[in-house]
Amino acid sequence: MKNMLKLKLLFPSCFVIFLFACNSKQLKEEGVETVQETKDSLIYPAEVHFVNMQQLTFGGDNAEAYWSFDDTKLIFQATNPAWNTECDQIYVTEIASSDLRTHIPDLVSTGLGRTTCSYFLPGDSTILYASTHEHDASCPHKPAPREDGKYVWPVYESFDIYVADLHGHIIKKLTDSPGYDAEATVSPKGDKIVFTSTRSGDLELYTMNIDGSDVNQITNELGYDGGAFFSPDGSKLVFRSSRPQTNEEIKEYMELLNQGLVTPTNMEIYVCNVDGSELKQVTHLGKANWAPYFHPSGEKIIFSSNHHSDEGFKFNLFMINLEGSGLKQITFDSVFDAFPVFSNNGKKIVFSSNRNNGGTYETNLFLADWAD
Repeated sequence: MKNMLKLKLLFPSCFVIFLFACNSKQLKEEGVETVQETKDSLIYPAEVHFVNMQQLTFGGDNAEAYWSFDDTKLIFQATNPAWNTECDQIYVTEIASSDLRTHIPDLVSTGLGRTTCSYFLPGDSTILYASTHEHDASCPHKPAPREDGKYVWPVYESFDIYVADLHGHIIKKLTDSPGYDAEATVSPKGDKIVFTSTRSGDLELYTMNIDGSDVNQITNELGYDGGAFFSPDGSKLVFRSSRPQTNEEIKEYMELLNQGLVTPTNMEIYVCNVDGSELKQVTHLGKANWAPYFHPSGEKIIFSSNHHSDEGFKFNLFMINLEGSGLKQITFDSVFDAFPVFSNNGKKIVFSSNRNNGGTYETNLFLADWAD
């Protein structure tokens, strides 16, 4: 999924990743002012790469918004009681009518089970996403908090990847192997899909053709490889990964994975060629570095990280060169920013944030013009 970190815990997700967000009392104690809804005030003074910011959603958990190939639509996952959803479902909205205070976006998933990691397919008339609905029409259970306080993500074995039209009709099931299959994204070239699967016994990256054929394993090192995206020319992949090293770390990782769980608190950003060759670790920052996406130039990566904070819930966006140099902070939020995605023409960026939520746990989508 790129695991939608449910902010009520430790991260929001495609799988979405889910972090501990501040509550209103914490915000007040820390002296954080609530941001107003005007375009200018949604941007903090140091956020020099943002212009004309617009808040798209107002309430619930909204994350992992991805652009249509023609940049006129966004597809995203959301849990919103006002939209009658108990757990994440997939929605599409037109950019031209994207103020979702005035209308409910189009539901394009079945409304059953739990969904994650949606993406447009070439032509923008079909989409793909992962869902648990075939296993159970109800929302899957959430893992109970661990006694040691460590945050965990569920890796539901019932997730498979489906193709659907924009009316919510499933056209094809792309994966049908035992275990977790999710976190699928599509190459800008329109020829391949990358996804995460446990079919090998570990969380590895795989690619397949746009029709689901010719599946190839891309990564093979122990650890959680996920949240992958293609470079603008389709030649490379960027993704997040955990790499347990000590015997204790390896033991804990495997024990959790056998329970359908992972801990997303220690991850770094990696890149490789689309065939898995020339694998390279880009960040060496510690803590949780994730939700990476290529800059339109293909020479930089934007990602979310809490490496700069003593508080696990404080995530901001950063940018770094492919070789690991030139780290630059992009957002300067007091709570949570993640899932940055550039439009295909490179002129706009959409991301998820806890800003302007009145001190609640709500995660909303924000759209801005991008200034290099």
